[in-house]
Amino acid sequence: MKTLYFDCFSGVSGDMVIGALIDAGADPVKLVEELKKLNIEDEYELTWKKVVKNGITSTKFDVLLKNHRHEHEHTHDHAHTHTHNHDHEHAHTHTHDHDHEHAHTHTHDHDHGHTHTHEHTHTHDHDHEHGHEHVHTHDHHHHDHRSYKDIVQLLEEADFSEQVKDTALRIFKKIGEAEGLIHGVPLERVHFHEVGAVDSIIDIIGTAILIHQLEIEAIKSSPIPVGTGKIRIDHGLYPVPAPATLEILKGVPIEHSEVRFELTTPTGAAIVAVLAEEFGSIPSMKVRSIGYGAGTKTFKDHPNVVRVIIGE
Repeated sequence: MKTLYFDCFSGVSGDMVIGALIDAGADPVKLVEELKKLNIEDEYELTWKKVVKNGITSTKFDVLLKNHRHEHEHTHDHAHTHTHNHDHEHAHTHTHDHDHEHAHTHTHDHDHGHTHTHEHTHTHDHDHEHGHEHVHTHDHHHHDHRSYKDIVQLLEEADFSEQVKDTALRIFKKIGEAEGLIHGVPLERVHFHEVGAVDSIIDIIGTAILIHQLEIEAIKSSPIPVGTGKIRIDHGLYPVPAPATLEILKGVPIEHSEVRFELTTPTGAAIVAVLAEEFGSIPSMKVRSIGYGAGTKTFKDHPNVVRVIIGE
């Protein structure tokens, strides 16, 4: 039985999962093609490249949002305000303004030092202002304000396989229910600034696409470290893990970590909580492939990557 094990020794986020799956052999070009079925490719471009995190070569996956009011508005899966210095091979530095639910500010420097950077950027160049000319069959709102209902509709109308749809819907529902519970609104009325943001939609649906592309039959995971400390979000100073993340991880073993940072994001938590059938150490199996997906932040004493191990 083809088994995938999520080794989340540094936590998990949506972009880290996609990076790890690509690193383990999933086809990113097919991913780009499949995601076109959502009819929102005028809102984003995808990049992936090799980076080295504390000595481990891993794949960094990014969703760059295209928004002509800002140079790049780049919404990260864990809804904070970040300034990123990306050293891309084509030597321009993009500063991404993140407009986010948990506006707390970090500065990240990526250590892309000496790797051979394969940077494949798929650009769909549609000029678009907000009232864009090419009208899609579904009414899609600007990406910051898609509600749970909008996301379900987006998925229902896209021509994905039933398995991909079902997997993605279960992950969205998990986040929607947690957010709804915390903010006191019914699921249908949950407006995600966060999960409604295009990059989270891509991370979740992309994960579903790649898991099915790799023909994974069973999924297991390590316990999930969540980090410690406090984060500043719109509502003030909050504990780590954030309330939504903790709610999503109900029933999942979490692990204490000394790292004073939000190691696991709501999207990462929901992907693992929904997909993994059991939690524990690496299962007995013949290993076939291994992938490392890089997170954004770099830590002093351990590599900020998630590892996937695929075997029989």
